[in-house]
Amino acid sequence: MKFLNLTFLLLFFSSAVFADEKAVMENTKTVIANIETYWDARNSKDWDTVIALSSSHGMLNSNSDGSFHKPLAIQTAADWEKQTPGAAGTITVHAAEAHQINDGAVFARYYAEGVVPDGSGRFKPYRTRVTSLWVLEGKNWVAKTMHFSSANYGGVHQTTQADFED
Repeated sequence: MKFLNLTFLLLFFSSAVFADEKAVMENTKTVIANIETYWDARNSKDWDTVIALSSSHGMLNSNSDGSFHKPLAIQTAADWEKQTPGAAGTITVHAAEAHQINDGAVFARYYAEGVVPDGSGRFKPYRTRVTSLWVLEGKNWVAKTMHFSSANYGGVHQTTQADFED
């Protein structure tokens, strides 16, 4: 009887561990998919999707231009439209990885590369490292923080006009 009880307990706890591991894998896959969707939305100026993938409680960001950390900001589609009056550029995500920290937070990091407007109607190369924290709000994984750090491959970071408006 003790053997059966021990076997039952072992099977019960093993299945709980496997179920938890499966949930972690699904959560990290969802966050990576959300990162891709976020950048696709920025590239196409789909600001509603950008906002839907951003924390409704505000974002904490840091740009790759060496400026100060940005204050907590609850973003709107109108904010994005104002800071991106022309073409948005084209950014692609490379080498994305995600690691779940706890039930409600996933740390992700990746490289963002492409071209961005240079302010004179042309485009210039852009390459940066991105670390971000995605949190579970309701049933959705949304970005809470994004930290962009210059990849320094020839100084290809881009300062935006909004950096000087605080």
